Amino acid sequence: MSAVNPPGSPKTSLVPPPDAVAPVRHAEAPAPGTVLGAHYDMCFGCGAGQPHGLHLEARAGEGVSVTAEFTVKPAHQGAPGLAHGGVLTSALDETLGSLNWLMHVIAVTGRLETDFLLPVPVDTVLHFDARVTAVHGRKIYCGATGRIGGPDGPVAVRADAVFIEVKVEHFIDNGRSEEIQAAMDDPDQVRRARAFEVNP
Repeated sequence: MSAVNPPGSPKTSLVPPPDAVAPVRHAEAPAPGTVLGAHYDMCFGCGAGQPHGLHLEARAGEGVSVTAEFTVKPAHQGAPGLAHGGVLTSALDETLGSLNWLMHVIAVTGRLETDFLLPVPVDTVLHFDARVTAVHGRKIYCGATGRIGGPDGPVAVRADAVFIEVKVEHFIDNGRSEEIQAAMDDPDQVRRARAFEVNP
């Protein structure tokens, strides 16, 4: 399978085209308020198997939206006492990726653009809110904000993204065989499906 955006191709627009459609929540999506859980134990964003991972926990929201919380730990520093911008971008990406489970699609990050509005100190809890805004073919348009001081606090970071729907072969053809086989051998059908949910 070819790359999602081959080198030299034009940037994917973060603005949905005029004929994009509203997202549709899958009939079997978890109910609002349900903790979505890790999609894969070794995922840096949500997996419990990563000692310095983000351990981000997302909850299903209304429509095609999720909320999540992420606590900045000392291992997530960039400048002394402050969160690394790449870690904050990873937390936004993980939150946005959780949206795909509500539509029951396999999708990967095609483009993600992050704005950093406020410094985020170590031990801060970031409150994320993310939602899909439109769908056009295989492209899923979404955005997220991260607030400090509570779900209604000031916005510290925000992101807009386009995810691209892919087939499971994207992971099978490109992932390391040991991890792919272990995920495929998982007897839990939901965990097996979710392992291939959101990875670039």
